[in-house]
Parts: sequence; C-alpha cells; structure tokens
Amino acid sequence: MSVQVQDVPEAKRYEARIEGEPGVAGFADYLRTTELIAFLHTEVSPDHEGRGVGSALARTALDEARSAQLRVLPTCPFFAAWIARHPEYQDLLYQSRSRVTD
Repeated sequence: MSVQVQDVPEAKRYEARIEGEPGVAGFADYLRTTELIAFLHTEVSPDHEGRGVGSALARTALDEARSAQLRVLPTCPFFAAWIARHPEYQDLLYQSRSRVTD
C-alpha cells in the first residue's frame, strides 16, 4: 500500500490518498503564518485506520515545515503525541518568546 500525501493550501490541509483507491484516506487541517504552522485536527477514515496514513500525514507535513523553516504548534492531539514519540521532530516545536507575566 502506497500512501501519497499532498498539501492542499486552498483547503488549509494535508490530504492522504491510497494509490489505486478513490477518495481521501485522511487529512490534517492547519493554520499557517510566515513563521508558524499550527496543526489543528487530524482525521483518518475508519477503513484506513492502523495502516500508516496518520504517520504519513505527520511525517510529510513536518518534513515540509522543516524545509520551510517553520515552527510547529501541535494543537491536534494526534500531532502532539506523534511528535512526542519521534524525537527527531521535537526541534520544530514552537516555543513562546513572550516574557509577559501576570
């Protein structure tokens, strides 16, 4: 099974498709600025769960974030957990630079 992941900027999401199968197998919604990409929600169709679709989405999106020199804010629980399990991507995590305190 070959998973193809593509950025679809007009929909503000990455989409995963399985070669030879119709439709979208999964997607990851995001918001992007010039410095940051926030992953908001990831969903894999029930027919494709456990087949590496979510991992393909995360790896492709994070590799592209690295290439674009973007920091990553994983508000989506799937992305947060995936990055926690893959330390090679933890350097991408957004760190607030604000020094404001109450």
